Amino acid sequence: MMDVRGRTVIVVGLGRSGVAAARLLNARGARVIANDGAPRERLSAAAAALEGEGVVLAPGGHDPALFDGADLVVVSPGVPSFPALDAVARSGREVIGELELASRFVSAPVVLVGGTNGKSTTTALTGAMLERAGLRTFVGGNFGTPLAEVVDQTWDVLVLEISSFQAERVPTLHARAHALLNITDDHLDRYASFAAYADAKGNPFERMTPDDVAVVPFGDELVARQAARGRARVVTFSARDARADVSAAGGAIVDRVTGARYPLDRVRLAGAHNLANACASAALAAALGAPAAAIGDALSSFEGLAHRTALVADVDGVRYYDDSKGTNVGASVAALSGLLEAKAVLIAGGRDKLGDYAPLVSALRERGRALVVLGEAADRIAAAAAGVLPIARAGSMAEAVLAARSLARPGDAVLLSPACSSFDMFRDYKDRGDAFVRAVRELQGAAGGAAGEVAS
Repeated sequence: MMDVRGRTVIVVGLGRSGVAAARLLNARGARVIANDGAPRERLSAAAAALEGEGVVLAPGGHDPALFDGADLVVVSPGVPSFPALDAVARSGREVIGELELASRFVSAPVVLVGGTNGKSTTTALTGAMLERAGLRTFVGGNFGTPLAEVVDQTWDVLVLEISSFQAERVPTLHARAHALLNITDDHLDRYASFAAYADAKGNPFERMTPDDVAVVPFGDELVARQAARGRARVVTFSARDARADVSAAGGAIVDRVTGARYPLDRVRLAGAHNLANACASAALAAALGAPAAAIGDALSSFEGLAHRTALVADVDGVRYYDDSKGTNVGASVAALSGLLEAKAVLIAGGRDKLGDYAPLVSALRERGRALVVLGEAADRIAAAAAGVLPIARAGSMAEAVLAARSLARPGDAVLLSPACSSFDMFRDYKDRGDAFVRAVRELQGAAGGAAGEVAS
């Protein structure tokens, strides 16, 4: 366990993970300074409450002088580097992330789930499998609860979603099993290049040993190169290719490593991308010793997560899906390609991450009925898809849903999968998804349509 007693530690970024890190350090006897770029009046109630707990608040910017006396700096995942942080690192003092910090106070084996898309579903499903196996399982990290909030509780295994931001500063984080599901364009507004983004995704592999398991997509050379940075035993997965160690070919998920077989007609998740996630989860759970019965039980009961290709309603023969969590091009391509319907009207747009929209246009060429764009990225998306299919513009989510209704035909889908972040118009992807659901419900009420079931 790490000893921070009497050390001066600066926590940068006072979102939920930063607040959790500050509280953990304070409880362990550190002198904690909580720093944020926002002014005091914009801090959350939880962040402001730190002052009453003995933490020194330093909001309103990142004064270089503040960092001169720091023994350690803990950076929240949403905070990009800045000169004072770089100066601390050059001096030989540690600059680490909240996930790395928390990992130094736990002893249970760690399962990591990374990738551009599918992380949350795979994390939750893997956790469900391990819980069915009778293990006290924590499920969190980038998805849900920060690890720093629960280090004082007793766990048999920790299943952690890890983002590229969290993987930037993890010098000692060690995973017993680590799945890297995919790497596609994302966050190029933060990283200097796609290669730098990919390398961040792959950082946790470096500390893995031959006793550990790396779970990677079959035939994906980019992910395989990242896994090769460590020495873990590699297990491959695929939704389609039976040559993978775990695959969904032939009417069942088949684990060639353990010999287990899980019939697809018992799997609740929909879409080819979710079958790949299920295969990865089965590989991870098996690596931690979960028996086939526990894995099968979870596969037959897990229905998915909100805002991830969730069926909202069927209105006049058109099915409306909420995939607000599709915050990058790769996620939206997967959601669009995985629909049961032959054609879809896609609602896309939001804050641009500066990725390439060509893969989305290619998917629209094959599966798109029409495109509705909104938000800051509307012009770029519309320009990329010009001449491929009909395009409408909307100023709000309600307008987007009405426009999509007018463009869809019976038997089509309307899919909200924005390929962008939500922060131009909404608090987060959940707020955006909720706005879509409200608009669809209003449409449903006006049309007298029947509600659908969640199918994420």
